[in-house]
Amino acid sequence: MVTVNNSGGFYRGGRFLDREAGIAAGERPETGRKGTMAYGILEAHNTSGNMDFLRLKFDAMASHDITYVGIIQTARASGMTAFPLPYVLTNCHNSLCAVGGTINEDDHVFGLSAAKKYGGEFVPAHQAVIHSYMREMYAGGGKMILGSDSHTRYGAYGTMAVGEGGPELVKQLLGRTYDIAYPRVIAVYLTGAPRPGVGPQDVALALIGATFAQGAVKNGVMEFFGPGVANLAMDYRNGIDVMTTETSCLSSIWETDRTVQLSLEAHGRGGDFRTLAPRDGAYYDAWITVDLSRVEPMIALPFHPSNTYTIREFNENLADILHKVDEDTVQKLELKTRPESLLKKIRNGRFYADQGVIAGCSGGTFQNLRKAAQILGGAPVGSDAYWLSCYPASQPVMMELARTGALTTLMASGVSIRSAFCGPCFGAGDVPANGAFSIRHSTRNFPNREGSKPGDGQLSYVALMDARSIAASSLRGGAITPATELDVEPDEAFVDYRFDDSAYRRVYRGVGRPQPEAELVFGPNIADWPAQVALPENLYLTVASAIYDPVTTTDELIPSGETSSYRSNPLKLSEFALSRKDPQYVGRAKAVLALERRRREDPADPEVAAALDGHDPRTTGLGSLVMAIRPGDGSAREQAASCQRVLGGCANLCEDYATKRYRSNVINWGMLPFTVDDIAQYRIQPGDKLYLPGIRAALERGDAAVTAQLIQNGQARELTLKLENLTAEDRDILLAGCLINYYANH
Repeated sequence: MVTVNNSGGFYRGGRFLDREAGIAAGERPETGRKGTMAYGILEAHNTSGNMDFLRLKFDAMASHDITYVGIIQTARASGMTAFPLPYVLTNCHNSLCAVGGTINEDDHVFGLSAAKKYGGEFVPAHQAVIHSYMREMYAGGGKMILGSDSHTRYGAYGTMAVGEGGPELVKQLLGRTYDIAYPRVIAVYLTGAPRPGVGPQDVALALIGATFAQGAVKNGVMEFFGPGVANLAMDYRNGIDVMTTETSCLSSIWETDRTVQLSLEAHGRGGDFRTLAPRDGAYYDAWITVDLSRVEPMIALPFHPSNTYTIREFNENLADILHKVDEDTVQKLELKTRPESLLKKIRNGRFYADQGVIAGCSGGTFQNLRKAAQILGGAPVGSDAYWLSCYPASQPVMMELARTGALTTLMASGVSIRSAFCGPCFGAGDVPANGAFSIRHSTRNFPNREGSKPGDGQLSYVALMDARSIAASSLRGGAITPATELDVEPDEAFVDYRFDDSAYRRVYRGVGRPQPEAELVFGPNIADWPAQVALPENLYLTVASAIYDPVTTTDELIPSGETSSYRSNPLKLSEFALSRKDPQYVGRAKAVLALERRRREDPADPEVAAALDGHDPRTTGLGSLVMAIRPGDGSAREQAASCQRVLGGCANLCEDYATKRYRSNVINWGMLPFTVDDIAQYRIQPGDKLYLPGIRAALERGDAAVTAQLIQNGQARELTLKLENLTAEDRDILLAGCLINYYANH
């Protein structure tokens, strides 16, 4: 169903030639790479004059209401006076306004005032989830869009979109560029047509399962083309595309055709269509083939979208697979008390979920929800414990579902219909009961994404499935059922969709019309970033947390869900840092930070001298660091890094960074992004020390590695720390102490 070829190759005449065979036939990689769709778009947006190292400017940007306040505050502190490009502020994450008093709505009021003052676009709460709005109103052929959300993906419309941390959006607001080396480009060649009952989430999960663990597309651009594309409707393509984030790729792009053109015309933007396709002889760094006709209904079990099985395989091996999930739960969540086994949910040989959800940018599309309505057909989902909720991704989608009768059919089945909201994707909507198992067509199933708090004895589970199989399972009281078991009509390759933008009459459209005299409206929870200091000559760091999981997600570095109300208050938010993974982290980091503040006030303080173990307090700063094997998988949220910095963090120490966006956040917040080969061998623990003599001079020289002293149990040994692939600007940001300081100096 999915085949991965990790070697480079050429695409010519409808087939792939491996690198050696292609070169032997006269092909050249340096020429062939210019034939990809990605190359043309990147070239059009590159300002460096050098395609090996890109300095990109985007056509538009988008943020939601747990990121835009911090971004605007940072840009404002760095000298921004107006948005220099279209910037859309959506309100789809904190739209419930149910936690923290007035906090959430205060952020929305701030967002509207900022759109007026700086010339932006403001989408009120419950109107659309961020990515649905950007598909409907902004995506188009050959464009590039930057978003402060990891699932910023509009490739099916011919747009290369990138999800990044807030500081990268700040750079665009200040007229700077997004700087990266030219990325790997990976072909995804689609053939065949999906079987009836197989949906876009099934294709996406099959791709994620085949690529994530081996890093096949990490930080690359996935380029979709092939005869199978024509067999997919627009929503179907979007549903696959948005989930490419979970492969850890940088971006995505698809060939475009009449289906894309008709969709843009339906949205009143036919002029944004561009024909995109790879040229004969295009060179790819790897290629993946997907036979759509062989994809089966899939399930991604806790606690990652790559933990995939076919539903058939799951149902045939329930005992073994559920036992593995039980063991993963204890290990991943570091539980001292073993929870009740999921095997208890097997009845008469079938596994029963407690809840279903179809929501967000991946699940809440018109085609998905209409197909779910067709499968349910108004039949009741039952009056027992199982329940199903559906979230149309925008008000125009809701209106079309109502016009066509699909909404009535869903409601007649007992489905709860919600407004456009991203909560089910990060643990803030439709939280299941303790011990419950939720099947969701949403983007992620990381630990705690469903809102549970294992530390307080509350635990629930999320598995990812397609809307079609969720509807089929709902007909059977929650028993996990592939939609292919039912008599399901095939998905159409083209869906006649009427877009009515009258639902967006409340959108404030001020792009290009800033009002400098307008006042920003601040609520009591909106706070400025605390001041940071420049990098000292030397550093003496204390390990405040050491995490030995194979991968550490941004959810574990700073929780989602209950913390979202505090994203506009750096100090309050930092109290939650690593709270689910290492509850002692905050206390350890704050103790070091307190000593560092005393050092700055009085270098002769005897407690400071004791903490520095004899190193010169006038030239040696104190700080903390976090050690993890591979941190940063998942969300683009900058707070996974900024909270460490607010607490006095000066470095990350790891074997590799799970995503470019997390590493970028670490750098932009002034923390040194060290890597160490086989770091686990050193058995670093909280309380260990790391002395970095001459670290400022090393950065100024551009050293790609530094020699440090690792002190454990009073014994010191040398350790080589790598600082690879830092740009000149990266180094200047680290020397200045953070991005805000850097701009204040420039």
